[in-house]
Amino acid sequence: MRFLFPAIALAGLLLFPLPAKADGARILNVEPPTAKIGDMLSANGESIDKAHVDALYLTNGKDDIKVVMSEQSDTFIKFKVPPKTPSGRWAIMIHTKGGEPRYLEQPVKVTVE
Repeated sequence: MRFLFPAIALAGLLLFPLPAKADGARILNVEPPTAKIGDMLSANGESIDKAHVDALYLTNGKDDIKVVMSEQSDTFIKFKVPPKTPSGRWAIMIHTKGGEPRYLEQPVKVTVE
């Protein structure tokens, strides 16, 4: 009976692991959430400076559109909606630098009108 608590605690850790943060870079929101072609947006997050993120994309799961980043810091990336971006709901995807570069689609959306 004295081993019951550690076994339950261990089972809980195995069943509900904390999500891993890939390279620590992540986007938390985009302002404004709705935009038109040519509008300036700000993707706000954590560890998204030039040392961690070298590219930003709009993606709908089928098409990826690379955007030009005009400003970048540890907590935000400013970018414009590129010309010829089709209207619709787009997710933000980052390309991380360092250790193992990866494309990471973020759970943040922007609607292009």
